[in-house]
Amino acid sequence: MTQEVGRPVDILLVEDNPGDVMLVEETLDDSRIRNRLHVVSDGEQAMEFVRRQGNHADAPRPDLILLDLNLPRKSGREVLREIKSDPDLKSIPVVVLTSSKSEEDVIKSYELHANAYISKPFDFQQFVKVMHAIEDFWFLIVKLPPKHA
Repeated sequence: MTQEVGRPVDILLVEDNPGDVMLVEETLDDSRIRNRLHVVSDGEQAMEFVRRQGNHADAPRPDLILLDLNLPRKSGREVLREIKSDPDLKSIPVVVLTSSKSEEDVIKSYELHANAYISKPFDFQQFVKVMHAIEDFWFLIVKLPPKHA
């Protein structure tokens, strides 16, 4: 297991759909991985969170970002572009978790250096399986970069 012993992982969920937020929360509540889920509902809040600005001045650096593409105020594509072009943020893994199955969205996300692209399943049980697969891969298999101060 690559997670630091005793330290919960910080996951930032950038999602504007309350139903999807609830599904992620429920799945992570039952997780084998100790985690703290932080939720913001638009792209502007996402950037404030990762840059520790405004209401998010005390936010932890996320170990993983789950990013929807279709967001108000600033799109997920813009958020991804800003994170991956910022030397202080670009090492944070970003998983695009979206309802879009568009080939153009997939290609553009990887061109913007997304670490993974996952289309949200519409079936609850499949959604739970996807979330468990994300957890297992990113927190049990992959070695994540250390947190910066």
